[in-house]
Amino acid sequence: MRSQSMPRFARMVGEAMQDRGHQVTYWAPQDRFHRLFAHTRLAKWAGYVDQYLLFPLEVKRRLKSCPPQSLYVFCDQALGPWVPLVAHLPHVVHAHDLLALRSALGLIPENPTSFTGRLYQRYIRHGFQRARHFISVSHRTRRDLDTYGGVYALTSEVVYNGLNYPYRPMRRDEALATLQGAGAPLGEQGHILHIGGGQWYKNTAGVIQLYAQYASRHAHPLPLLMVSPQPTAPDVLAALAAVPAQGSVIFKQGLDNEAVRAAYSLARALLFPSLAEGFGWPIIEAQACGCPVITTDEAPMNEIGGPLTQYLPVLRTDTNMAEWSSDGADRLEALMQAHAAHPQDHQVRLLQWAGQFTQQQAIDAYARIYERVLACR
Repeated sequence: MRSQSMPRFARMVGEAMQDRGHQVTYWAPQDRFHRLFAHTRLAKWAGYVDQYLLFPLEVKRRLKSCPPQSLYVFCDQALGPWVPLVAHLPHVVHAHDLLALRSALGLIPENPTSFTGRLYQRYIRHGFQRARHFISVSHRTRRDLDTYGGVYALTSEVVYNGLNYPYRPMRRDEALATLQGAGAPLGEQGHILHIGGGQWYKNTAGVIQLYAQYASRHAHPLPLLMVSPQPTAPDVLAALAAVPAQGSVIFKQGLDNEAVRAAYSLARALLFPSLAEGFGWPIIEAQACGCPVITTDEAPMNEIGGPLTQYLPVLRTDTNMAEWSSDGADRLEALMQAHAAHPQDHQVRLLQWAGQFTQQQAIDAYARIYERVLACR
């Protein structure tokens, strides 16, 4: 499977548990049939054979030799199809977000789902509904599990993610040099920043229209750095065409963690008005670098944004875009002015808020829950 974030999460948790003296093994479908048909029209179906036919047989074989005090940890609720294999044994499911399920249920009109996609999400849900122990990354995800997942949980805990990189403020000269070396040279006056993967819920067109409103009010506006893929969507291209001549929108992809840290440290504000999120990593990453944030006034963004964040109403399909972007530009200017008036005080408070989202705190909470589930057997 081509996912990168979940294997990284699994390794992070597994290595932390090993450090605590536990024995850890990683189980995942292997690339057997898929490898044989990788460059053919049968590749997708061969992958299904690996995942849904061969892997369950391998799990059943391995279960026969597992120690009795074993805990089975699913690092994503999307692994639901395999939950029934160990539902009778101690288990925990980590739930990150249910955006795909909500889309499949027709609850997110901005992201329509195909018939086969709806069937697949039903298949995933049917699997994780067998689980009884869950850890969610936010209260929003836990509510979605209850409301749309239809789970009957004995354990349903919220553990916020911890920063998976030591983001902290970078000196101005170092940050400028870092971005220069990364091929993203920016002026000393700073910039406005957006971090996103270009997915529908990142609201890329809304970010650019908000920036266009801001830029239209200034002869020399700050540039907008979009750490995001080059756009191809018609609504994003139309938004770019409406940016006034004095404005500047720069797209840059593939920055490493240090370059992203430099971008946060030099930014006057992070624009992150997502339509939805599972957690919203950039919010706390920016704050850990002393950068103020403007985001959406909906969970989980307003769960983790804290008191110094400016919140915008969510941009819905029936929202007046001109009014929304004008309101957003007002809030952006107010945020930057407030931060500029008391930069040291604001930075200290931002760092204090972001400091509660540590990987160690998350790991400690996971360990407590894992041990409690094992003890309840």
